[in-house]
Amino acid sequence: MDEVVRIVVAQGVLGKLQSIGEALEAAKAYSGRRVIIQIEKGIYKEKLEIAQPYLTLQGSKAEDVIITYDDYAYELMPEGDRRGTFRSYTVLIDANDFTARDITFENSSGSGDLVGQALALYIDADRATFERCRMLGCQDTVFTAPLPPKEIEKGGFKGPKEFAPRFHRQMYFKDCFISGDVDFIFGGATAYFEGCEIFSKSKNAAINGYITAASTPEDEIYGYVFRNCRFTSDCQPNSVYLGRPWRDFAKVVILESELGSHIREEGWDDWNKKHAHATIFFAEYNNYGPGADISKRVPWSKQLTKEEADTYTKRNVLGDWA
Repeated sequence: MDEVVRIVVAQGVLGKLQSIGEALEAAKAYSGRRVIIQIEKGIYKEKLEIAQPYLTLQGSKAEDVIITYDDYAYELMPEGDRRGTFRSYTVLIDANDFTARDITFENSSGSGDLVGQALALYIDADRATFERCRMLGCQDTVFTAPLPPKEIEKGGFKGPKEFAPRFHRQMYFKDCFISGDVDFIFGGATAYFEGCEIFSKSKNAAINGYITAASTPEDEIYGYVFRNCRFTSDCQPNSVYLGRPWRDFAKVVILESELGSHIREEGWDDWNKKHAHATIFFAEYNNYGPGADISKRVPWSKQLTKEEADTYTKRNVLGDWA
């Protein structure tokens, strides 16, 4: 690939681009090349669609570079229907080989009890990497494509990829902070989370939420893998599930991670899919902390042996690209 192109965005600096949208337009002149968009400190209220491969968004520090928007599922659209989950994103990444470092992606619309689902990130990109980023939201913070083959309710997938072919995606999250409450990491991708903090936000309810809602395709070996992560919260003890299956072959594995007291003692919920107990793969290995007591875990979840856990390396799960 040719020499890397750098484009700088700096709010309030004369002679520099003022918005990330402008930088994405400028990057189109370098199609096929690796383009790094350097984003200086600022709050960028922009709804963005990234459709160019080999693109990197590089911030200076995640707390200082914030991309935010406030669309939400319950919002009424001009044609009279609701926006829905998959049109609520702050940033849609619809191109392969994408990288983001030191950036916050936020959906600021508020509690899902009031606004419904509200994506900070819609990631439909293979070989997507996020390092030292923050993903902030409430319900459905991060969607990792592909969508399932078919929606349960008609119109449930309304959005940019509703009728697009479903391609399996791989993603890598390193040292990121992801916050939300209900199903806030969800989708069908194979995604490896390493050294991340996964923060469950309190809804002041007996059940405060579900961290994952995987829809792993039946023929995929790996879904979500969390290794050396911290599951933290401001929720009351015993009020958050590690996950529930959006579809029947959901796969989530959590290894060598710290589980806070907010984690429900049964660990996992079946979303009223008792028929899928034999096909769901929710597993843990050598976790620690007050939420890691496995004595009351649901019987259809799994505790890995060391030999099984050793197969969940980044290389085995993602291959050589990450």
